[in-house]
Amino acid sequence: MPLYEHVMISRQDLSTAQAEGLVEHFSTVLADNGGSVVDSEYWGVKTMAYKINKNRKGHYAFLRTDAPSDAVQEMERLARLHDDVMRVLTVKVDAHEEGPSVQMQKRDERDSRRERR
Repeated sequence: MPLYEHVMISRQDLSTAQAEGLVEHFSTVLADNGGSVVDSEYWGVKTMAYKINKNRKGHYAFLRTDAPSDAVQEMERLARLHDDVMRVLTVKVDAHEEGPSVQMQKRDERDSRRERR
């Protein structure tokens, strides 16, 4: 099955438990349609570059999935209809990276940055 990575932004006035509940909800949608969630991360509340629906901040969540395209399309459709979800970005990848995502790594652990003069 194809591999995907999803980033979801939900409204800032939700609690952390509600934002993580959204991730679980969309994970069950994928599972019901024949897919599976390999890994999920909650990135926390972050400031956005521009306002979306009068919100300056949002709860960010990251999902790594292994699902057929029909399941991903159904998840995206339900996310667009959900009032608490502001944006969803889905990217098809060749392979999932091991370990935490770049957002969850400390600056010391990032090895691909070049030194500044």
